[in-house]
Amino acid sequence: MTEKIYLDNNSTTPCDPRVVTTMLPFFNEMFGNAASRSHPFGWQAEEAVDYAREQVANLINVDSKEIIFTSGATEADNLAIKGVFEMYAKKGNHIITLTTEHKAVLDSCKKVEKLGGEVTYLEVQEDGIVDLTALENAITDKTILVSIMFANNETGVIQPMKEIGDICKKHGVLFMSDATQAVGKIPVDPKELGIHLMAFTAHKMYGPKGVGALFVNRKNPRVKVTSQMDGGGHERGMRSGTLNVPGIVGFGKAAELAQKEMSKDAERLAILRDRLETKLVESLEEVYVNGNVEHRMPHVTNLSFKHVEGEGLMMTFNQNIAVSSGSACTSASLEPSYVLIALGLGDDLAVSSIRFSLGRFTTDEEVDAAVELLIKGVNHMRELSPIWEMFKEGVDLDSVVWAEH
Repeated sequence: MTEKIYLDNNSTTPCDPRVVTTMLPFFNEMFGNAASRSHPFGWQAEEAVDYAREQVANLINVDSKEIIFTSGATEADNLAIKGVFEMYAKKGNHIITLTTEHKAVLDSCKKVEKLGGEVTYLEVQEDGIVDLTALENAITDKTILVSIMFANNETGVIQPMKEIGDICKKHGVLFMSDATQAVGKIPVDPKELGIHLMAFTAHKMYGPKGVGALFVNRKNPRVKVTSQMDGGGHERGMRSGTLNVPGIVGFGKAAELAQKEMSKDAERLAILRDRLETKLVESLEEVYVNGNVEHRMPHVTNLSFKHVEGEGLMMTFNQNIAVSSGSACTSASLEPSYVLIALGLGDDLAVSSIRFSLGRFTTDEEVDAAVELLIKGVNHMRELSPIWEMFKEGVDLDSVVWAEH
């Protein structure tokens, strides 16, 4: 098999050819700096950025003045969390988040703790969804921000955003969301949901890498953040730095395409995802779907193959299929996924998990071919596994005393 099958769209998506075509002129023909306001080259670039800002704003139904361009969602997460912590220091120093957040949020919160802030890391329930009562109980008079991701990058689980927004509004607390995996894939309207700051990025929605955005609410309430990047006062003083005009133009086009096509894409991908999931669960023993299966992204499934080490399994087919055993940002680590551990999975199931994330260009044939290779790979690994043999013989593996080397 020479065709390579890409099922890792949560780590990045291929740039849509229509996006590339839109970007190309801004590398050499219309190459001006959007901050150069004294000549036509700059005016042209500024006009292109303004148009893209409208396209991105329209995708999430907000005012274009509420879109701050960044280098990606990681920077947007940092700007939101650290920027709110500094700006609202007189009001309080307490932030609430989840243990299953992306590292960009968790590490930003760790930084806040080093700066003297307090952070509550709430556990999630077994299906990956936050306990709303626990969230409300965690809010104190010092709480300034709740940061909860829209859709989890490993499981695709979608949080009850409207209910979280209502709780934050009731207590006068700002609500921030890393919506990287949701925007461009499903309808996202931060104002309707009560979200005040929201991070997302182009390369998860068939746009270029290196450009993202932070939505910052301007009215009721007017939210302010302290800039984390200084020099020049670009982006309404919130993010200095020469704008990545080709990237922003591509982001705008990707947003426009997503707005037109996401419902059709989502419907098709949900059918394909279910087909992949059903075939694997029916063809193999001891396969488990991780996370809530009702409230999740249409293109994602996270499966555990009992007594099969995920990294080893991937080596049986990774010349042909691109998948992931967790977040792209933590794939260098051989530790079990902290997201799956937080769902209550034991190490054995957590290390046997694989995330499949389908995309706009995934075909039926690719899914069927991937299923065949996976079934073959799992069966091969289990044939070689004495632990699987013991499990099949009915040995209680929890009671086995393993010899130490």
